[in-house]
Amino acid sequence: MKLNLGIIGGSGVYELPELKIIEEKIIETPFGSPSAPLVIAELGGHHACFLPRHGRHHQFTPSEVNYRANIFAMKTLGITNIISVSAVGSLKEEWSPEFFVLPDQFIDWTKGKRERTFFGEGVVAHVSTAEPINLELRARLAQACTEEKLKFGQGGAYICIEGPQFSSKAESAIYRSFGADVIGMTNVPEAYLAKEAGIAYATVAMVTDYDCWKEEHCTLEEMMKVMKNNNANARKLLAKIVPDLASKPIKVTESIKHAILTPPERWSDEQKNIIEVLAR
Repeated sequence: MKLNLGIIGGSGVYELPELKIIEEKIIETPFGSPSAPLVIAELGGHHACFLPRHGRHHQFTPSEVNYRANIFAMKTLGITNIISVSAVGSLKEEWSPEFFVLPDQFIDWTKGKRERTFFGEGVVAHVSTAEPINLELRARLAQACTEEKLKFGQGGAYICIEGPQFSSKAESAIYRSFGADVIGMTNVPEAYLAKEAGIAYATVAMVTDYDCWKEEHCTLEEMMKVMKNNNANARKLLAKIVPDLASKPIKVTESIKHAILTPPERWSDEQKNIIEVLAR
């Protein structure tokens, strides 16, 4: 079974009636356990790997998610392309609720609680994140959104905050002054770790609200309706994109070995094993 596509998001996103679950894999990594067993499923005759980022029962806060284990487990399975499906707030008038934004940049505004690299402890590597999103993968997602007639936009920056609290109005104003388009809590360091692992990564940022900068009343009932509609649209998008990407994945030619400064003779056996997986 050829497996090269991974989807990271909420479990409700991939509850597709036509999705056939093949197996669940429990994978232990040098960095601990992923958020949940990885679900291998078949859709349209093609296979993909699904992982609920916050756990099967949404039990992990954004700060508690083991991003390294999640990405490493997927790399272990041979995943070369990852689609992140994430709920976000909008920081711009044009990105109204139920819009899907396909950003190309991230701003890291987390607080240092998250492990954001596979390296350290004697091995140093510096990976460029100038282009954290794979633009070819994003273009394929945009094409699928167009074909499914979804409201979407391309480009812009996703600012990642620590959470789990939402922003104050003062903070929201600061983020808007940065020129950020959407705000979320999960795509950093996830995107940067995918870059270290040589995986093509792109985000589908599903707008639920206008953060708190816009004076607009939004009840819990209204918010839940938007999230329900977003998940339904995400399922339509995945039903379209999974067979396409699983059969014609984006090729990544970058290798982590070119970014490692520490000579191989200084690597421990465990570090050699980690680098072997990341460099595949």
